[in-house]
Formats: sequence, structure tokens, C-alpha cells
Amino acid sequence: MRSLAVGLLVAGTVLVPTGAANAGTTLGAAAAEKGRYFGAAVGTYKFNDNTYMTVLNREFNSLVAENEMKWDATEPQRGVFNYSAGDRIVNHARSRGMKVRGHTLLWHAQQPGWAQNLSGGDLRNAAINHVTQVASHFRGQIYSWDVVNEAFADGGSGARRDSNLQRTGNDWIEAAFRAARAADPGAKLCYNDYNTDGINAKSTGVYNMVRDFKQRGVPIDCVGFQSHLGTTLPSDYQANLQRFADLGVDVEITELDITQGGNQANMYAAVTRACLAISRCTGITVWGVRDCDSWRGGDNALLFDCAGNKKPAYTAVLDTLNGGSTPPTNPTGNRLRNEASGRCLDVNGANSANGSQMIIWDCHNNANQQFTQNGRALQVMGKCLDAPNNASAGTQVQIWDCSGAANQQWVFNSNGTISNAQTGLCLDVNGAATANGSAVIVWNCHGGGNQRWSRA
Repeated sequence: MRSLAVGLLVAGTVLVPTGAANAGTTLGAAAAEKGRYFGAAVGTYKFNDNTYMTVLNREFNSLVAENEMKWDATEPQRGVFNYSAGDRIVNHARSRGMKVRGHTLLWHAQQPGWAQNLSGGDLRNAAINHVTQVASHFRGQIYSWDVVNEAFADGGSGARRDSNLQRTGNDWIEAAFRAARAADPGAKLCYNDYNTDGINAKSTGVYNMVRDFKQRGVPIDCVGFQSHLGTTLPSDYQANLQRFADLGVDVEITELDITQGGNQANMYAAVTRACLAISRCTGITVWGVRDCDSWRGGDNALLFDCAGNKKPAYTAVLDTLNGGSTPPTNPTGNRLRNEASGRCLDVNGANSANGSQMIIWDCHNNANQQFTQNGRALQVMGKCLDAPNNASAGTQVQIWDCSGAANQQWVFNSNGTISNAQTGLCLDVNGAATANGSAVIVWNCHGGGNQRWSRA
């Protein structure tokens, strides 16, 4: 229900590791094997749709209410609470061993009319009472609550959104979190927002608030990233989530949906891989079950079509969830194809001597294009892919006897780039050339097509 995030293109095909020992056959099962959940937003108005319920019950191990737990639904008249629809979702989930996310206790939108007419201390008291009553009702049943939703402004200010809640005083978010902790000490307490997927003014505003809360002992356990995405993903998506995790909070991808197009499956896999790469990323929730259940209409932004069929994006997510630890565990016998050129990373002339340089060439099945991943090392022809020690931008990549040193370690990033652990520079086709024999170098990371690589 939010505007779409923008950023750099993700890889044409993402690196999806294979061969996990206990591959899950559904999203929920595969996520659980990685210690995470994979959930969906649901509406009780769909609970009589057999196709919908078949997919829901088979695939997910977490649910969140689309609207049934919001302020207008749970307290339509002041002091008069109605939990019937929310209870139905909770009961359905818990009877099937699913987690429940609570969404949302306070939000500037979807307030009941009576609350919209309040201000000042009267609104503050009503809001805190609402938090207390709703969180108390569901006490012990909710895995994580979106205590406050979308309280920061869009644009470059990094400031709070102007709302009736904000006008009750800048401490209203803190007051809501303290009330939620008192009402349900066992639930994780999250702040949730959109257009915070990359490092930008808005996400930095949220970051500064979370850092302040942690320093002052305000109870906050997690941050939700809605990730309503278009056709691109910020190149710093994973780094942004990681900086929040480094503050000592969990991160959750709470409302994921991605515009259908040639890049949809790759983007879903990239988001999933970013979550797997962060130990404090506890799970992913897609905002709906099938395309025709989505608030985004013709974007076809979900993992199942209206008939309940699995889309390529579904397969990409499942394969990524089943892809082992991070970094991926030893995928073997694979080529690395450059997105811009369509050609593969190649040891020039199949020369196995130390210092033999890397080029791109038409993809084939010979040994000089077959890379085995061993931890962060990429081995080919008995040697390791190597950036000369402390290489500067523009230095050609080579092969060398494997040493385990940082200049032979490579990091697979969520946008499809591959960066060198020592220099931070990215594997790059020099000058964005596309011809056979073009040199492969390390260069400042920018996420362009000549820096994006995929398994082939």
C-alpha cells in the first residue's frame, strides 16, 4: 500500500547455490531449515476460496493480517473492541504451527473516524490505551508486532511524517513501544516502513531513531522493511539491512512484492539471498498469496498466479532457500556468465600457469570456464581466481596458486556483482566491452551490467 522503491538493476540471473542436504519442498519448510519463516499477508475474506487456502496452508509457516488487526478494525468505537477477524487468523495459524506477525498497532492511516477527530493529550491517551488493549488481548500469540508503521516522511529530509500522532509529541513512538512491551513482554517489537530498502535519507532517519532507542533502553527488537519493489533493487540492499542488524535488532522483510517482468524471479532470489546472508534476518513475508489477491493490481507481483500455479519467482525463492549456508556451499562445475556481454569468465588460452589472465569468451564446457566455489575462493584448473595483492582499479584479474589470502576471496553480492574481499573492488569487464577476449579487471563497484555475473 506504499510507493515503489527504486535502485540499480539486479543481476540478469542471480547466483543460486544448489545441493542442500535437506531441501525443503515448500517455502515454509525450506525457510524453517534455515531457522527462518516465510509468511504471507492474509485476509479472512479469502478464507472460503479453496485455491487460496490450498496454497496458503501448504506453503507458508507464518501469517500476518492484511487489515484485521489495524486500529479501525479492532476498535471501531472508542473503548469498544472487536477481535473476531484477528482471532480467526491467529487461530488458523496456530492450529497449523505457523507464526503470527501482528500488523499494526499504530499508524497514521486506517484510523477509526473517532480517533481522526482527536488531538493532543486526548489522542495520545487513546493511542496508548489502544496499544495496551490490543497487545494484551493477543498476548503470548504474536511472534512480532509492527508497533508503529510508516512514521517517517518520504523525500530527503529524514524527518518524521507529519501526522496527528506525531503532533502529540515526538516521543509518541517511544511511548507506544513501552506500552507494547508492558502488554506483551514475549512479543518482538518492530518498527515498520517502506522506501527504506537502500541507504537513503529515510532509512537513515529510521536508523538514527533505532540507534537512539537502543542506547536509551527503549524496548525495540526488530525493524521491518516492506520491500514493495518495482523492477530494480538497490545495490546496497543487503548492506542496509546489515547496518540495522549491527545495532542489535532483528530485521524482517515484511511486505515483499515485486513487479512482474524479466527480472522478477532474479529479484525475489536476490532479496531471499540477502536475508539468508544476515544472521539477524528472521524471515520474509510476501504481501498476499496470489497475483489476483495483491493490492498492486496488474503488477502480478507475487509468487503464484490466480490459479494457484507456481511462477518462476517461486522456484527462484525455493532454490535460494535450499541453497545451503552463506556463503554458498561449494557449487561445482559452473560457468560465470557476464550479463552485459552474455560471455563467460575464461582463463585466457586455457593456460594454467600462475599469472594467466582472465577474459570473457563464448560460453563452453571446457575446464578453463568451470569454477568451483570453496568458501570464498573460486577455483579453476587447480588454481584460484586472484586479484594481485592490493590491486588498484583497472588491474587485470588472474589465476594463481591457492593461498587462502584475502586477495583470493570473493564476495557474491545481492545485486549479482562479485567483489574482492581485500580491495572491495568488483569483477568487471574492462570498458564494458562485449567482444571475445575482452579483459576482466577489478573496478569500483557500480552494479552495471558489465559487473553482474550469473551461473550458466
